[in-house]
Amino acid sequence: MNRQVNSKSPNAGPSQRAGEPDTNEANGVLVSRSLYGGFLMGLANLVPGISGGTMLLVAGVYPRFIKAIAELSRFRFRFRSILVLGCVTLAGALSILLCAGFLKEMVVHQRWLMYSLFIGLTLGGIPVVWRIAKPATWSLTLPGLIAFLAMVLLAILQSNNVSGSSSSGIVMLFLAGLTGASAMILPGLSGGYILLLLGQYVPILSAIDQFKDAIKAGDMMAAVDPAVSVLLPVGIGLLAGIVVVGNLLQWLLKRYQKPTLGLLLGLLIGSVVGIYPFQTAYEPKPGDVVKGQVVTQQDLAEGRIDQEDWPVTYFQPRPDQVGWSLLLIGLGLVTTIGVAKLGTSRWSGRPGESPED
Repeated sequence: MNRQVNSKSPNAGPSQRAGEPDTNEANGVLVSRSLYGGFLMGLANLVPGISGGTMLLVAGVYPRFIKAIAELSRFRFRFRSILVLGCVTLAGALSILLCAGFLKEMVVHQRWLMYSLFIGLTLGGIPVVWRIAKPATWSLTLPGLIAFLAMVLLAILQSNNVSGSSSSGIVMLFLAGLTGASAMILPGLSGGYILLLLGQYVPILSAIDQFKDAIKAGDMMAAVDPAVSVLLPVGIGLLAGIVVVGNLLQWLLKRYQKPTLGLLLGLLIGSVVGIYPFQTAYEPKPGDVVKGQVVTQQDLAEGRIDQEDWPVTYFQPRPDQVGWSLLLIGLGLVTTIGVAKLGTSRWSGRPGESPED
């Protein structure tokens, strides 16, 4: 494999391993990528069907993020790993805090505009991964095709409002946290949607609301029940999922680089299928399933179903809507490509060589 060596850095050349991010990337570039990726990841967690992992991949910080999780879970506290996780976490939390209300309103009332922008942001990440993964081989193409078809299947399930049982228990909540975290890390998969399929989306959100209301009211005893019975097992599952999947992905990138990159590329391309822009929400009818629960006439009469939770359907766009959609897709592409030009995260080197920061 050909390698690019930076003679000015002691970490260049032989110190890199296949599946590892570029250790020569300047700290300023790394911070910019991490903040941008974390901000997009936070926004993605607010939008059903959008993957936070995809947004990190788009920003070009995904390999660093996976490596940082693997290192810190092994108690290897390296500066750059702490820097990446700190920036991603901080930016993600700020984006959720600052943009949750505005983004929710935009998605609810201008869904097709926002989905067009997210499609552009996501597609802009394909050149980033392709530069790493090329040339095309069967070891790249076949896993990519399988991942793409899996994403298409998920999109079909989502469009049909498929959901699982709403029963919850400690084991089920732990598994919900585990799979939800796994889906958040894997590009193309929506953690929130996986929770919806498992029927745990409503119980978890309800527990969060109960906990927040109890804290605001100063009733600490009332906050204990949802915290211990729901949030604690979910939190343990989330932590376990992040550690396990993060380490697994790093191991796969080191030993099976080409097939793993093919899977990531397929997930990235397939993720846009579930956010086809020309969708609109409609008021549910009795018998419809919303967030894992069957809607009743009493629910509708008492206004229990918020507009942001209404099911969606496809519509035939007008010519001007198509034009605006293409413009926003282009804007997203330009934004992502511009961020990618801040620097180039490369996976290169010889298998078996250990990277150093």
